[in-house]
Amino acid sequence: MPNGRCCWGSPTTPPDVAADACARTGEAVWDLLTRLAPPAVANARAEAAEMEEVWRRIEPDAPLAAWDWQFVAELVRTERYSLDASLLRPYLELERVLHDGVFAAANGLYGITFTERVDLIGYNDEVRVFEVKDADGTPIGLFAADFYTRPGKQGGAWMNNMVDQNHLLDQLPVVMNNSNLVKPPAGEPTLMTWDDVITLFHEFGHALHGLLSDTRYASQSGTETPRDFVEYPSQVNEMWALDPEILPKYAIHHATGEPMPAAWVETLRTSTLFQQGFKTTEYLGAALLDQVWHRTPLDELPTDPEQVEAFEHAALASVGLDYDLVPPRYRTTYFRHTFEGGYDAGYYSYIWSEVLDADTAAFMTASGGLTRENGERFRRHLLAKGGSVDAMDSFRDYRGQDPDLVHLLRRRGLDA
Repeated sequence: MPNGRCCWGSPTTPPDVAADACARTGEAVWDLLTRLAPPAVANARAEAAEMEEVWRRIEPDAPLAAWDWQFVAELVRTERYSLDASLLRPYLELERVLHDGVFAAANGLYGITFTERVDLIGYNDEVRVFEVKDADGTPIGLFAADFYTRPGKQGGAWMNNMVDQNHLLDQLPVVMNNSNLVKPPAGEPTLMTWDDVITLFHEFGHALHGLLSDTRYASQSGTETPRDFVEYPSQVNEMWALDPEILPKYAIHHATGEPMPAAWVETLRTSTLFQQGFKTTEYLGAALLDQVWHRTPLDELPTDPEQVEAFEHAALASVGLDYDLVPPRYRTTYFRHTFEGGYDAGYYSYIWSEVLDADTAAFMTASGGLTRENGERFRRHLLAKGGSVDAMDSFRDYRGQDPDLVHLLRRRGLDA
């Protein structure tokens, strides 16, 4: 490392992005990452020990290496859970997941209803438009959905605000969810993977943030919030995919009408903890490098490409993330998020949002789960506010306290 000194925790060099976000200071970001690092690495080491036994059956004389991890982890996952993901697809049909899962959860929480408007034409024949009304029948806005992949369409899944809710011009919101499901032949059902289902709930969480906004200015509407807050409501909405009241409504075989076997559902629940040591460690490694590159004074940064690897190693070692079997998700030389992707010093935002999400999910579960009371509290105190108030103030108004990190640790199985 240049001149051997470490200034990554220096209070004189906080990333500007933190000052305009929920974190407020680079020190708060650093504190979160370094508090998570020890339990994450400890779990990753425990996972590696478990995989070593499997690896020795394959290569008795060769040590497990980082590039072997995913292969061996999949073997362990198959042995432990014995659930072929392809078996789930017949139970995850798009229309049922959408209406009896995503829309049903929103109705149970907020009382809102969705009516498809075939008379409203989108920008493409595949775009569907739904009119959204409040529990008393008052129009809230429009929800558009563009589910299928096609030539020229951007990959992935995302949410857009086409019209931002605002009282200044008396405009109702028009929001859209995009995904890239493969369109089946005419007359055949659209069958989804479990990841597709989680993504549908997630992106609809963003849509709800826009639809349930109640602000004067469009510039503060819905998802117009700091980066380290904007993923929070969408992550919360994922919890309803496995909700014991919602999942049985949509996880039904499209041909036979049989519910998804209870053992498979339980496997889905328990598998959420699988490999969380690895996943958290590789993410934290990248988030920490993002911080280090932006917090270190210019005269202490590497000036020669040959120095980069040593710089990375010193940064990771400073907080105990220098675990060779789990390198950072992104290394400096291909870390587009932090150097050209607009995430400068902001890659931490995912885990910051999840701290809020895990705390909220635990609070809702303890308060009765899918109830109108839970939904109205979340709607009025948080979703409706958008960016019109300080994001963390709206969280405290909703929860009555600061978020507790213990809920994220428990969710990821890192609290042992």
